[in-house]
Amino acid sequence: MKIFNTLTRKVEDFIPYEEGKVKMYTCGPTVYHYAHIGNIRNYIGHDILDKTLRALGYEVTRAMNITDVGHLTSDSDSGEDKMEVAKKREHKTAMEIADFYTKAFFKDFEKVNCKKPEIISPATSNIEMYIKMIKKLLKDGYAYESGGNVYFDISKLKDYYVLTNHQEDSMVVGAREGVEEDNNKRNQADFALWFTISKFENHELQWDSPWGKGYPGWHIECSGISIKYLGENLDIHGGGVDNIFPHHTNEIAQSEAYLGHKWCNYWFHNEHLLDESGKMSKSNGAILTVSLLEEQGYDPLAFRFMCLNSHYRKQLVFSYEALKQAQTTLNKLRNRINNINSDGELDNEFYNNYNQRFLDELSNDLNTANALTVLYELLKDEKVNGTTKLKLIEKYDEILSLNLIKKNEIDSTLQDYIEKKIQERSEAKKNKDFALADQIRNELLEKNIIIKDTREGTTYEIKE
Repeated sequence: MKIFNTLTRKVEDFIPYEEGKVKMYTCGPTVYHYAHIGNIRNYIGHDILDKTLRALGYEVTRAMNITDVGHLTSDSDSGEDKMEVAKKREHKTAMEIADFYTKAFFKDFEKVNCKKPEIISPATSNIEMYIKMIKKLLKDGYAYESGGNVYFDISKLKDYYVLTNHQEDSMVVGAREGVEEDNNKRNQADFALWFTISKFENHELQWDSPWGKGYPGWHIECSGISIKYLGENLDIHGGGVDNIFPHHTNEIAQSEAYLGHKWCNYWFHNEHLLDESGKMSKSNGAILTVSLLEEQGYDPLAFRFMCLNSHYRKQLVFSYEALKQAQTTLNKLRNRINNINSDGELDNEFYNNYNQRFLDELSNDLNTANALTVLYELLKDEKVNGTTKLKLIEKYDEILSLNLIKKNEIDSTLQDYIEKKIQERSEAKKNKDFALADQIRNELLEKNIIIKDTREGTTYEIKE
């Protein structure tokens, strides 16, 4: 497996800390609003990575946080907590907000066939871990108290900007948005580990701490959850490219200062999904979600398919025209696959060759577009029988997760109806009432139910 490592800025061979096992952390959603399709593209990328590693034989343990406290509207430790903003907007409690948007997130997450991580933990469930880390950082001289808050002192590190390759004098006061100076800081790039009531007096979610009643900063949450559930050595940490600075930069700083050694070997980042106006965000007004696309008549997996046709490290421009084309192409692909007859025995030579080619493309920094090309080449290959093709496609779809092989599922009511009609037709044939038998056959055919008379009796299948 080769993967682009943001830390070294090059594609590297993936070598986990422990042979055969992978510990992976994905930055989860901040549940103050719906996750837009740009957010979901990021999780599709992580899903492909997760499933590819498993297909290669690794035992993967993956954790993800739910940010339900601590993320301010500015990366410079200023502005309101995003959950507080949502409270005012919707006149609900913070936990009601978090619960609603967490459920909405996973609803869309599952619509695009993303696999849930083994460990999902809300930030509010790990307060003791953050306090434990902050106490040690203070004791070891990496943190300080000022203005009622606790800050991490970046001047204590040799290379705070190791993940970004930026020089200190080129960095702005804050980061992506809402930049303003905090006079409590020794260095403007220092970041908050804990906020107290001296900073946000009316904050709903507060906990007792050695520094006063308050709540954790955003960055300490991911470090705390990762170390608590995955241990001191992390193989892969991922998120969107907008997480690189300051969030992941700060995670490296505080985690390695706390642990006293290198923490994470590989950093995995998805590029942005753009619309006609630029990067999608939740601050631009209307939020385009997977559920909204579905309400408009689009298959959520057409969006996944659109993402897989582009490399995860390339910016992708979303348009309805592109989505419509993706849906048309995906439907044609499914129909082509569903018309394959399962003939012949499994040909192990062809199976192993095509399976290896598919995995080789994914092992090359998750080249999903080339992996799809292998799929199309398989479909065109007349030397490969139907049974082998279908087995391979089923295997491919464990990673692609596009529902390529449609499984005909019927409810008990429909099944009872079909069996009743088959019995009526059988009786009609016994009575030599062939007109009625044909009528029943046509009635079923109108409902896309095809019946076949065999030596063993009458069978049926659902035509898509």
